[in-house]
Amino acid sequence: MLWKVSVSTSPDADDAVAERLGTIFGQPASSYTDAETQQATVSVYLRERPAEFTAGKKELALGLKVMARNGLDIGPGGISLTRIPQKDWAESWKLHFKPMVIGSALLLKPSWSRRHARKGQAVIVLDPGLSFGTGRHPTTAFCLREVVGRRPRASARSFLDVGTGSGILAIAAAKLGYGPVDALDCDPESIRVARANARRNGVSAGIRFRRQDLAGLPRRSATKYSVICANLVSSLLLAELERMLVRLHADGALVVAGILKSEFGQVQAAFESAGLRLVSDRTQHEWRSGAFVWR
Repeated sequence: MLWKVSVSTSPDADDAVAERLGTIFGQPASSYTDAETQQATVSVYLRERPAEFTAGKKELALGLKVMARNGLDIGPGGISLTRIPQKDWAESWKLHFKPMVIGSALLLKPSWSRRHARKGQAVIVLDPGLSFGTGRHPTTAFCLREVVGRRPRASARSFLDVGTGSGILAIAAAKLGYGPVDALDCDPESIRVARANARRNGVSAGIRFRRQDLAGLPRRSATKYSVICANLVSSLLLAELERMLVRLHADGALVVAGILKSEFGQVQAAFESAGLRLVSDRTQHEWRSGAFVWR
């Protein structure tokens, strides 16, 4: 048996609710939105009934009130605890995670999907629940579109994934012909999962995964990258901008995500002061992501 803690909310608040829910119960949260009702449900799955559910529920309810006071539409805000059979857990993923196409060059799909790639389309197989990041989060989706749009045409292009998580961006880069491809994360579990995902997708030989904190990188680097993706919080992006810029090729692009739209202006101003210019951006829900190149 498994236990599911769920919150009914709005699509605008699902990311914030997911972060709060995951923090309280110590598990990554998943979310889906009903196409008809436009109501979002955010859930975490636990192998045992949470002993402190009442306390966790109170903490979660308080967090929802704070979000509402800050102007975020939290929707119904209902909190529930249900017990589900193991077989239902496996099938529930299949109901909500469908194949995802990025442009005409990349297909992301779970292992149970029978969808075939079109001619010339790279395929990534990645199951939810086995990693942190399946491409459906707005910030990851933006990065994937940039990776696809900037893929090598004639000459080689190098790629650096800072905060690789599941390894999805590095795997996409390797599938699309980037090289060399380097991927960093400070979390050893993320590196383990990313390496396993790369092996599953047949690109482990083409990616160098390394447990490394961005703040621990040298402030000088002879190695330059054509594309750097950093899906990180804005405070870290601002604090460690110099370490990323010394690794960015003269004609390279720095793709950043994980930024609240209310904080993007500060990030953009800092990047522009450092000699970059914004060439593309996207806002979805409370997130805003952008791609910068040298002026």
